[in-house]
Amino acid sequence: MFNMVFADILTFITPGVLKEMMTGYAGEIQITKGILLVFAVLLEIPIAMIFLSRVLKYRANRWANIIAGVITIAFIIGGGSTTPHYIFLAAIEVVCISLIVWRAWKWKNPEDNLNS
Repeated sequence: MFNMVFADILTFITPGVLKEMMTGYAGEIQITKGILLVFAVLLEIPIAMIFLSRVLKYRANRWANIIAGVITIAFIIGGGSTTPHYIFLAAIEVVCISLIVWRAWKWKNPEDNLNS
């Protein structure tokens, strides 16, 4: 999650990026209230998973981690830039989230051990 924040901060201080965004566009994408809401929802997913991973029961927790991970990876890859700092931070993010998805996929129900 911190990698996502710092990748964005470093991108914003890249020369010319803020000036371009002040025009209402980020590359080909027009910055609208709707697109900002979509980005806010996508950024909220990993934040919410910190809490949800602690409170959801096994089945919901497992699937929430898998689905949230896949969505977040798609957002990181699809919404990123090709600057070296972004590629570096995004690679770490994708590896870590992939490990979370893999562990959630392999996660055995802890109650199965109690019933054995």
